[in-house]
Amino acid sequence: MSISNNRLSTEQYEQNFSDIHPPFETHSAALVEANRCLFCYDAPCTKSCPTGINVPKFIKQITTENIKGSAHTILSANIMGGGCSKVCPVEKLCEGACVFNLMEEEAIPIAKLQRYATEKAIANNWQLFERKQSTGKKVAIVGAGPAGLSCAHSLSREGVDVTIYEKECKGGGLMTYGIAAYKVTPEFCEAEVNYIISIGGINIKYQQELGKNISLIDLQENYDAVYLGFGVGIARQLDIKGEELVGVVDAISFIYDIRTKGYPSIPVGDKVAVIGMGMTAIDAATQAKRLGAKEVTLIYRRTQAEMPCTEEELNIAKLDGCEIIWLATPKEVIGINGNVSSLICTMIQLGEPDASGRRSPIETDQTISLSVDMVIKAAGQIPFEGLVNNNKINHSKGKVSIDEHCATNIKGVFAGGDCVNGGKEVVDAVQAGKDGAKAILDFLLFHAKPLRGQGAKN
Repeated sequence: MSISNNRLSTEQYEQNFSDIHPPFETHSAALVEANRCLFCYDAPCTKSCPTGINVPKFIKQITTENIKGSAHTILSANIMGGGCSKVCPVEKLCEGACVFNLMEEEAIPIAKLQRYATEKAIANNWQLFERKQSTGKKVAIVGAGPAGLSCAHSLSREGVDVTIYEKECKGGGLMTYGIAAYKVTPEFCEAEVNYIISIGGINIKYQQELGKNISLIDLQENYDAVYLGFGVGIARQLDIKGEELVGVVDAISFIYDIRTKGYPSIPVGDKVAVIGMGMTAIDAATQAKRLGAKEVTLIYRRTQAEMPCTEEELNIAKLDGCEIIWLATPKEVIGINGNVSSLICTMIQLGEPDASGRRSPIETDQTISLSVDMVIKAAGQIPFEGLVNNNKINHSKGKVSIDEHCATNIKGVFAGGDCVNGGKEVVDAVQAGKDGAKAILDFLLFHAKPLRGQGAKN
């Protein structure tokens, strides 16, 4: 067993990481599916969308050849509607709510139709929104992820000048750095970011990290309001013996490297164990297999009934040949000469439901040993507790605390997205950005005197 890179040919990498959900090849194909829609009144698909996209309307516009209008309907509600059409767990959102499911018929492919309209808008740079004249107000946003970009676009449409401070060298956040490459390409992520900021009035300053290159006090001194959308990103540790061995990596870093360094350069083991069963765990497992791993095993401490990923995501892993061990949790990583050689797991029994509503895992005396040379930790992410503490922001275990107006305890400082909720879907972050923008606009309207020059006064 060994961990190595460059396992496959260029053609194999391209095939393994090609679009897993290809778009409609022709307009006629899109029309066939669009014309199946019943255009429900008080549509459940719209109700199930966190951003409230008017699904029947945008599908109806496709059937009437009004693709620009369709894109406008989507992007008015969700400016990242293009990316969301590729990564949203639609089977538990819009498509899961489709009335055809009640008739035991295949749901309308809402995501694919949404992709059809939005990709044309982005590819052709259709300017569907007109920015109002500048108000002279300035807002700083920390983080160019879905929440930050959504907030920025909503503010800019109303004439507010926005500067986004982003710690990476590209925008998009989770879309660009944290999702499997076969779902959404780096090229599309870049095109989507460029499309969003093409409205004008939005300036992104890259490689600027809160607490390092910039401070909250400085932002308050120079802007009328601040929006925090820096997400989460610290990988949760397993806290077991052997975690420091060569070959133990966290899923966030693993996926980040795939997105930034190119497939051939990423080392992967012959036999890989992935700890967790969330979307990140699935993405890590499937990509390890597609990088050339011979065996990949997902290990989860509960049963399939409690798993956080969707059935569709699980099926992707199964189709890629990933094995699954339910009711097991890592106990110790064994190594030879400093390298991973095996993983010891404790078997689990499930007790009463915990705070999440899922049955609590209870360790037994039974253990199993897996022969592996790589362990990928995907047991979740934890918030930036040190960052919020250093800036005297009220929080709950690192998650920024906000009121019903998206406001933190610091006057003029708002927040939303994963840094508040601890990590949800991209579409939830987009809606959080919209909510934050509305709150900031109200704040700017009712606070004629700017915060600039007030520092970090509470």
